[in-house]
Amino acid sequence: MFNSYFSPHTARRFQFNRTLVCAVLLALTLPISSLVLANESIDQLEGIAQPESLTQLEKIAQPKHRNQQAVTTMISKADSYRIHPGAAKVVSLVKLYKSNTLDKTRQYNVYTRPNRESLVVFKSAVEAGQKMLMIEDNYWLLMPKSRRPIRITPMQKLLGEASVGDISTLTWSEDYQGEWVKSTSIKTPNGTEVTTHQLKLTAKTKGASYQTIDLWLDANNDFPIKADLYLRSGKMAKQAWFTQGLREGVTSVVAMTLLDKIQPNKKTIIEYQAISRQTLEDKYYNPAYLSRNSVSEL
Repeated sequence: MFNSYFSPHTARRFQFNRTLVCAVLLALTLPISSLVLANESIDQLEGIAQPESLTQLEKIAQPKHRNQQAVTTMISKADSYRIHPGAAKVVSLVKLYKSNTLDKTRQYNVYTRPNRESLVVFKSAVEAGQKMLMIEDNYWLLMPKSRRPIRITPMQKLLGEASVGDISTLTWSEDYQGEWVKSTSIKTPNGTEVTTHQLKLTAKTKGASYQTIDLWLDANNDFPIKADLYLRSGKMAKQAWFTQGLREGVTSVVAMTLLDKIQPNKKTIIEYQAISRQTLEDKYYNPAYLSRNSVSEL
């Protein structure tokens, strides 16, 4: 039936042009007199430049933020709101709330430096003398009455939903490979609507706290808004919301709220109370030294 109405040349025009295929389908339902008009319209359309394929159309429509370099830049900028470049001391206060009532508080002084190295000194009285060391993918917990460093994972809980990995301020840009998912609008806990870029981060280091992270960044400035954090099993471990504030006049993440979907009456807030430039001697990043010496002065 198709060949009886159209010449082989005309049929070939329709083969790879999606717009004209629709015209063919419509034409097959019309009387022959209408087909003459349709064929004249086709001749007029022939002069219009058309993309060669759907793939070419997709490339034309592809947002610039799907480009891998653009995604990498977005993640690095998001990190800059969270982490001080170079060596630094971060005073972190962790608060556990139950039914919106403060239950427990712990303080940790975190000493970070490049190449994914962090020393966490436990400052609260109930944890006095404890230390945690991260060197790339390796984690050690050092207890005051033991000279043997204890190997731990970044998922080791400290208080509430706050884990070792959350406190040691792992970098998304160094520990994860990012992929742009879509632009979307989300509502923050205070009811504000924010237009965001949704990214999917996949761990590329063994020491990454979470296997995958669904991350939402403010479309205007790449400030982190929300993160869903997943374990290797695919189960969502927790959800994080980031609080924006000013530190020395610079927009920064001043707190992170961690929510447990299984226990909605609990929430853990990590407040980054102070960040300053500070470089420690190399000995403080040696588990053997830490197991023999107190660092209560830090």
